[in-house]
Amino acid sequence: MTRDVVRKARLFGERTEDIESLLSSMEADRNIASSDVLVDMAHLVMLTRQRIVHEDHAKTLMKELLAMYESGVPSEAFDPSYEDIHAGIETILTSRTGSDVGGRLHIGRSRNDEVATCLRIRTRDIILDQLEALTRLRKVLLSVAEEHITTVMPGFTHLQHAQPVTLAHHLLAYEQMFSRDFDRLFDAFRRVNCSPLGSAALASTGYPLDRICTAHLLGCDQILENSMDAVASRDFAEETLACDAIVLTNISRFCEELIIWSSSFVQFVTLDDRYCSTSSIMPQKKNPDVAELLRSRAGTILGAFVSAVTIVKGLPMAYNRDLQDVNPHLWRGISEVRRDIDLLAGMIESAQFNRDRMAAEAGKGGTTTTELADTLVREYNIPFRTAHHIVGRAVRDGSLDLATLDTAAVEYYGKSLSSLGITNEKIENALAVNTSLSVRNLPGGPAPETVRNAIIERRKELEKDICMISEKRKRIAESLHELLTQARRIAQL
Repeated sequence: MTRDVVRKARLFGERTEDIESLLSSMEADRNIASSDVLVDMAHLVMLTRQRIVHEDHAKTLMKELLAMYESGVPSEAFDPSYEDIHAGIETILTSRTGSDVGGRLHIGRSRNDEVATCLRIRTRDIILDQLEALTRLRKVLLSVAEEHITTVMPGFTHLQHAQPVTLAHHLLAYEQMFSRDFDRLFDAFRRVNCSPLGSAALASTGYPLDRICTAHLLGCDQILENSMDAVASRDFAEETLACDAIVLTNISRFCEELIIWSSSFVQFVTLDDRYCSTSSIMPQKKNPDVAELLRSRAGTILGAFVSAVTIVKGLPMAYNRDLQDVNPHLWRGISEVRRDIDLLAGMIESAQFNRDRMAAEAGKGGTTTTELADTLVREYNIPFRTAHHIVGRAVRDGSLDLATLDTAAVEYYGKSLSSLGITNEKIENALAVNTSLSVRNLPGGPAPETVRNAIIERRKELEKDICMISEKRKRIAESLHELLTQARRIAQL
């Protein structure tokens, strides 16, 4: 095994396995190995442009870096004795090109700005994957909602029947939640996609580096200006974890409903067998296991977020080794969010919603009594609180027929409703589910035509968001293409 080129001159003595295990970040670094090669290539292109590294040396180094880019980082680079992937790659490059060549790649650079750049590049790629998954989920929600514009169901507060809504209206509520998740992540992307490269250890460097050049070649939108902030800050990781924690919290809420709705008590939905499991002992069971595990994921990522924030909160400027311990929490938290989003989308798209069962429950539990009270206000000029008391007393007395309402009206209003011209037919019409839905036609309401228009508008917003992701992907791809073109040119000098 080749000795770590970073350690060999200053420090001596063999480390124990426990020391190596504590110091090594290799397991977490598997997430950024390919990013590290890109950072090395961009740095070397810039060093060559600036005439800091001679073209002959750059050619030899770039050939090896391109080989790593095309074939993958060699397994020996992940040896824990190297502490991290950055030292592992540099050690292998030095062993292959000689110390006179390999030792030039790190000019004007520290592992501090190197790792910060790699973390940001990998995180931005994961965010883009998550953003695309969110657009897929929103598309499914809008498509299923369009099929259920007139599928009535009860809306709930406190898990009690509250007022009639439609399944489409219910699904649009989640689409808007996930739309805000998209906005938060997209905004976070702007702060993640910045380049610390060129900040060195903390105080920049005396070499004439071109930081704008490396940022451009890596597809970053800008540089992080202050060199201390650039190497010491991990708020981009904290923010990404926070955004994803909200995403998974919203997923958890939806999964909780799917779990309840699929129970034999409710029977609003039948989940596809692919997303369910059975019991090892009870042959009749069909358990919503995917929904349950997705529900639990919010707790996992919240733990990762709290761990990351707690690690960072007491650190002075600038770099401290504690920051290394943020990385496993970052990857554990964000790496599987794309999968979770897509699983929820698939579960919703394949689900069978029980229209008849939902309709049967839509008018139960007095869900339309609000509309009856509103009718007394709109058509008969009774104060709302008085109307609320009249209807509430009738519900308590067990009937909403005219006789019971008259008794309550005399008590709270001083006159009967029948004396105002109210009939049983008008009461029944006010208590009809379709009446309650149709009059709630304000923007955002559950009236079918309102929901239909909302779906049209939400689709427009979705298309805008899809285009924004495409533009980000395109710009990064163009920058990396330029990087590879220049890297191959140097390798052929």
